[in-house]
Amino acid sequence: MPIKKILWPTDMSGRAQTALPYVNSLTERYQAEIHVLYVIEDLTAHRWYGEFETDHIDKILKWEEKTAKKRLQQLCSDHLEGCPLYVRHVAVGEPAREILNLIENEKMDMVVMASRGTEGQFAFGSVAEKVVKNSPVPVVTIPTASAQT
Repeated sequence: MPIKKILWPTDMSGRAQTALPYVNSLTERYQAEIHVLYVIEDLTAHRWYGEFETDHIDKILKWEEKTAKKRLQQLCSDHLEGCPLYVRHVAVGEPAREILNLIENEKMDMVVMASRGTEGQFAFGSVAEKVVKNSPVPVVTIPTASAQT
């Protein structure tokens, strides 16, 4: 089975970066594209106390998107140099849903992700669990118990 596109979702934490050696190894072996995804929390989904201008939310989202793109560029430059091609994606929404959307929209062949992000005390995070249970392609989860955040 050819593997041409690998998705690595990241929250840019140390835990997420534990997947990098696996991403690099698989990419080298299959000469696959790496698609790196960062998801920005959708602030419009929250209820705010009092009046809260939507243009304020838009400014926050634009700033976070600009910052995310810069950080992804740095991350790719520092850690994915040997890859034949890497594509950076920034989305706004619920992380698991956005990961699943990108799998479908970009026709990914595989996902490699940390099994636990920056939240919770369980070894398998809720985002990883949702992706594993709903992904139409194989998902490799990398344990992160000893990683730094």
